[in-house]
Amino acid sequence: MSLPEDPPFVGVCDDSNEAVIAAVRQLTRGTVWRVVSRVPLDFPAHHPQGVTRGSDHLLYVSSAEILEATRIYESPVDGFDRTPGQGVGHVFVTDAGGGELGHVTVGEGAIYHPGGIDFDGESLWVPAAEYRPNSRSIVYRMDPNTLEVREAFRFADHIGGIVRDRQNGLLYAVTWGSRRLLTFTPDGRLIHRVDNRSHFVDYQTCVSVGGGHMVCTGVTEYPVPGIGVFGLGGIAVVDVGSGRIEHEAPVTELSPAGRVVTYNAVHLETDGSTLRMFAVPDDGGTAGESHLLTLEAALT
Repeated sequence: MSLPEDPPFVGVCDDSNEAVIAAVRQLTRGTVWRVVSRVPLDFPAHHPQGVTRGSDHLLYVSSAEILEATRIYESPVDGFDRTPGQGVGHVFVTDAGGGELGHVTVGEGAIYHPGGIDFDGESLWVPAAEYRPNSRSIVYRMDPNTLEVREAFRFADHIGGIVRDRQNGLLYAVTWGSRRLLTFTPDGRLIHRVDNRSHFVDYQTCVSVGGGHMVCTGVTEYPVPGIGVFGLGGIAVVDVGSGRIEHEAPVTELSPAGRVVTYNAVHLETDGSTLRMFAVPDDGGTAGESHLLTLEAALT
């Protein structure tokens, strides 16, 4: 299936913070997500991590190209539970048909794993980190038109996703598995840190922020003896100050490769009666393996 000639993400929905947060608060355990389009990306998308929409209606996808996988140590080494591995961080620009319209690399050395990204109306915010917990990150500010990448700041932990509050200008970030919630000034001064009070789902990316709240999506994988792994997706409204989950709903819809759709890269928008999700959950070493999925859920 391909997107219709009038793509659903061109000018008909609202991805503002207040609208998305209000829509997510209406989701329940019984909410049904319907896949309305599935578009193959005509470039190797590698290991997608984040997706956001710019003011030009194009989508920006962050991704980690893994050249050498990390390996778990038998016992911690220098405070790390695994080797750093090797890779290259990417940000791709795509359109309704899944074409590659632009591309830039981010990171340096062992810092090659981009996380969830955000567009604040002017710039893209892109974190890149080592592919292991309790490590290091660089947060970049990127021009969506020229794809010029500038370092904003560095931080001594793994930042897995970042969003910017358009009202107060602050940045909110999550660490590995969203176990800690961080608040930064745009120049990288850490002004608040709190533990995530929920241990149900590891939120992989944040997609909106406003009024002291974030919307986060993610997955937890549970081993099933004799079968393999069951992945439970989730979407939540998180209070940034306290770390408490204020509203939460499961997501169980699967990608073409069998991953829950909130596995990594997700962007949300709404028209008031429908919540729309753009997701790139599957890895792709060659063109056409990864798909841009568009899903819709009717709001109550």
